[in-house]
Amino acid sequence: MTRQTALTTITALLIVLFSYTAISKLVAFRVFNSQLALQPFPAWTIWPLTLLIPISEMAVTALLLVKSTRLSGLYASAILMVGFTAYMGLVVADFFGKTPCSCGGVLQQMGFQAHLIFNLFFLTISLIGIYIIHQMKGGLLSKL
Repeated sequence: MTRQTALTTITALLIVLFSYTAISKLVAFRVFNSQLALQPFPAWTIWPLTLLIPISEMAVTALLLVKSTRLSGLYASAILMVGFTAYMGLVVADFFGKTPCSCGGVLQQMGFQAHLIFNLFFLTISLIGIYIIHQMKGGLLSKL
């Protein structure tokens, strides 16, 4: 597989992931807000998170769609996935006790361990995409 084909595949997968999750959260906005309220977060963070999570996912999608902002989109994808993966890791480790899933759409049907693996996969491909772009541009990461 060529680097460009791999990058296109990675970008497409991330666009599908983030657009799907953002849309599913916005379509079921009240449900998403209610599920976040059951999370082990301070009450004052629930409303901002209800807005910021889908907005961030839509922003990442927009960055990934445009070639000139794709690298920024991959970095933003990696940052979001680090956060989501760390949180899921804490859930799997039973750090919070009983925690409901506030993910959108069919992702709610996954068990927490499967969701952790799912998140790790998307974090990994985000990082691979960053590496590929740097390789193609001859940047600092191309020396690795």
